[in-house]
Amino acid sequence: MKAYTERTYRNIISANKLISFRVVVKETDLLVRADRELAAETEKSVIRYRRLIEEYIDRFPSFLHTLTSFPDDQFAPPIVRDLIEAGKLAGVGPMASVAGAIAEWVGLDLLIYSQIVIVENGGDVFIKTDKPFTVGIFAGSSPLSNKVGLEIDSGDKQVAVCTSSGTVGHSLSMGKSDAVTVVSRSASLADATATAVGNLISDKKAIDKGLSFAESIAGVMGVVIVVGDKLGLKGDLKLIRIS
Repeated sequence: MKAYTERTYRNIISANKLISFRVVVKETDLLVRADRELAAETEKSVIRYRRLIEEYIDRFPSFLHTLTSFPDDQFAPPIVRDLIEAGKLAGVGPMASVAGAIAEWVGLDLLIYSQIVIVENGGDVFIKTDKPFTVGIFAGSSPLSNKVGLEIDSGDKQVAVCTSSGTVGHSLSMGKSDAVTVVSRSASLADATATAVGNLISDKKAIDKGLSFAESIAGVMGVVIVVGDKLGLKGDLKLIRIS
């Protein structure tokens, strides 16, 4: 797992009248928004899921480093099976979706205490709210960075918005995209797909290829790809200008 880098985009998500708090456990750095302060409950949940993943890696070291699909394991903890399934669907290693998975599983735990929960983990966001919301797209040095966003009405169901970049942050990417943002009901799948699509983007000409690949993955609701001053979008998404 990588070292901490400052999250410069955390003020982008619209979340009026919610309590915001940050929880850090080792490399996991969450910004949570909920009806009330739940830092202790969040920390307990993070520790639990990190331990399950770390113990599995101790047993199967290749799980940490493989860049290809990992074999099914019906005896693995549910969060580990989630990582394996997301990686298989997107064609990447299971740890490509670990940030999204932790955001989602922690978020689901917090729904016991709060009707509205937003958990952001390194650009991967789990959201459960009863109103439409806006998520800005941070794309590094692109002129479109923080200038466009997605307006999403999840219909009172959970949804995830996950972003991967070849030019921003510490996550492994083999491509050159400034941002690949994927929307799905599953944060693990959105995270894995964002990584897989990002790996395909060598330049602006590859945007269409990345859009088509994302669209082919069952469970993906939509995708936005930003490379420099170019943007591509597919799916049932509403792109808006952010002032």
